This record gives sequence, C-alpha cells and structure tokens, in this order.
Amino acid sequence: MKNKNKGDKPSLEMTPMIDVVFQLLIFFIVVLKHDDLYANLDVLRPRPSTERGGIEPITINVGSQGFLFQGRPVPEEQLKSMLVKIARLDPATMIHVTCEAGSPHGSLVKALDACYGAGLRRLSVTSM
Repeated sequence: MKNKNKGDKPSLEMTPMIDVVFQLLIFFIVVLKHDDLYANLDVLRPRPSTERGGIEPITINVGSQGFLFQGRPVPEEQLKSMLVKIARLDPATMIHVTCEAGSPHGSLVKALDACYGAGLRRLSVTSM
C-alpha cells in the first residue's frame, strides 16, 4: 500500500481567476460594436408628419462646374435668392444637397451657408 501525503489541504487560488475574468470583460467591452447595441434597442420613434402632404424636397447638386437647383444650373447669388423665397413660403422645407465626386469643398460650404442664411434648417447632405 502506498503512503499518501497527509500534509496541507489543496487550496484553490482566486486571484488568477479574477484576473482572467477582468481580462475577458475588458476584451468584450472593447470588441463590442455599438451598431449592434443600437440596432437591438427598443426605441419608440415618432410617426412621420402627415401635415406636409407629400411635398417633395428641394435638391441642390454641387458639382465642379457650379450649382444645379432642381436640375437647372444657377449661379451662387441666384441660388441664395431662391432659397430665401423658399424659406419665406415654408421654413420647414427639406433641402437635399448632393455633392459630386470632383466638386470643391468650398462649393458645398457655400451651398450650406446659403441654406442656413435663408433660414432653412432641414438639410440632408450626400455625396456621389
């Protein structure tokens, strides 16, 4: 018969386990994608407004050659005056500003400044 060691009782060290748990926690926090978090939130969203009655938004295209207002080329001063007239009629009009790939950044800034100066605050900016 073998003689068994009757010495110290084996103990389980908790410090390394706690270290591993904290490292895993930090890892999962770092790799968590916020898009996944926001996509799964249950949020009450407001219903679309029905008082506008299907009016299409105004489009401004910013290109390397200048501005297109509703598909028509216009100089900057005429664009500003048209936006002022639109703001007088309905300051809640939606404005879509689309930039072409080769357009200078300054032209986009001028278009946005013209909208802001006219009092139009509902803007959507996209690039092509």
